[in-house]
Amino acid sequence: MDDSPSALLRFLVPKLPFIAKTALWHSLWLSPTSSKWDLRTEITVRIIRSLLDSPKPTPLLEQQRWSKKDPGIKGKMWISKVTLAKPEEEDFRNILTEAIDSMDEDRGTYPIPAVVPVEAEWTGHRANVRHDRPRLDLSEAQHYEKLMAEVTSPVTILYFHGGVYYMMDPCSHRIPTSRLAHLSNGRCLSVRYRLAPQNPFPHALLDAFQAYLSLMCPPPGSFHEPVPASNIVFAGDSAGGNLSLALVQLILQINRSSTRKIMLFHGNTINLPIPVPAGLAGSSPWADISRCMPSLITNAQWDYLPAPMTNDAVSRFPHDEIWPTDPPRGDVFCDLSMLCHPLVSPLAAKDWSGSCPMWLGYGEEMLADEGKAIASLAAKQGVTVVWEQFEAMPHCFSMIFDQLPASRKYNKNWADFCATVAGTAAEESVAKLETKGTWFAVKTCKESDVDVTSLAVCSLEEVEEKMKRTREARMQGKEGEAKILPKL
Repeated sequence: MDDSPSALLRFLVPKLPFIAKTALWHSLWLSPTSSKWDLRTEITVRIIRSLLDSPKPTPLLEQQRWSKKDPGIKGKMWISKVTLAKPEEEDFRNILTEAIDSMDEDRGTYPIPAVVPVEAEWTGHRANVRHDRPRLDLSEAQHYEKLMAEVTSPVTILYFHGGVYYMMDPCSHRIPTSRLAHLSNGRCLSVRYRLAPQNPFPHALLDAFQAYLSLMCPPPGSFHEPVPASNIVFAGDSAGGNLSLALVQLILQINRSSTRKIMLFHGNTINLPIPVPAGLAGSSPWADISRCMPSLITNAQWDYLPAPMTNDAVSRFPHDEIWPTDPPRGDVFCDLSMLCHPLVSPLAAKDWSGSCPMWLGYGEEMLADEGKAIASLAAKQGVTVVWEQFEAMPHCFSMIFDQLPASRKYNKNWADFCATVAGTAAEESVAKLETKGTWFAVKTCKESDVDVTSLAVCSLEEVEEKMKRTREARMQGKEGEAKILPKL
């Protein structure tokens, strides 16, 4: 997709009648969403929806390249680009595959990923500069020193960007990560994990696991000192929220099932059990790769994500150099046999006991039922869960509509949770943290309490049945790989 001004003009001009009609219907209160949204939100959501649900989708490689285009670094952010060296030992990969196999009731198929260096960006807030201030001409190490000079809290957010596992990059998420760092008074390490379809499950999970271990046991040449797990928060949006949940679930499973006592990593001995992080903070986590929950339909009017379709022609991606894969694979992210695996779709996880505290934030969006199921189950199993849902707001709304009061509230609460569980007084703060659910009214952000343990719209058994039924339909070719996925 071309993002030049001329391309933007070519995209918008044909839509002027559509925009005018949307504005008219909104002004006359004829739109079903006009009572909840302001005009700007309504037009923006409808334009994004039309863009992401194109009847002639762009090939995956082109979408991937466009979404990873670096916008540059300027303004109120410090960025230090780093490469986390590849460890000589492969203990951590072997432990990962053992955990995958121990959770696999269906004997699914997945590739064994290579261990590689992992690129990432340290991100922090740069105070007292204009939004257009150029990046200083310094080495990456010097940028890290500048970043750390403004960090006033031990909070370290291990961030995984969204993008349905086949798009986006740390460079596309610098604004939200620098904002999280600012609001939490900490720093973010934003990970450039390997993308599908070239690198299917479990490549991204291996990279995430390596990044976590690298925070605690820095590889040679690292800028950072060892970070204790008690100061680390896993965070991410959409697919990055999935990766955050999967990484916590991976650690829990290793601690439950591994017979190993130690793991070697860059010459360091890590004793098992592996420490869980201080917390998990997920923004609209995409927890169900099978895409089977009711809110995909019931909440579609409030979202810009493509609604489930029956037209086979638009439920599949066009062919290009990376899709379909060789040999063919039924899902962009994983083999269809793995759709219901808890490390692919954390919705399928049955045991969250022992997890760190969780913050799960959603709009009234198509993915909400996935989060509700996880929040409810985890809370019942003794995990401290903070659930926050914002009325009539779409997927990852705080990143798109950052001017809305709801977005400002959402971003503050997201960062406050990180500071609570991983900050200077975390031990005392966590002791006071309780499971709590809140519904925020649109426009006013008036708060209403909700019972987290009663959030789930389906029982665990019903969820399992829905996921297996959807997987079977996909295996039979009744549903395409592009169902509800962005098709630019």
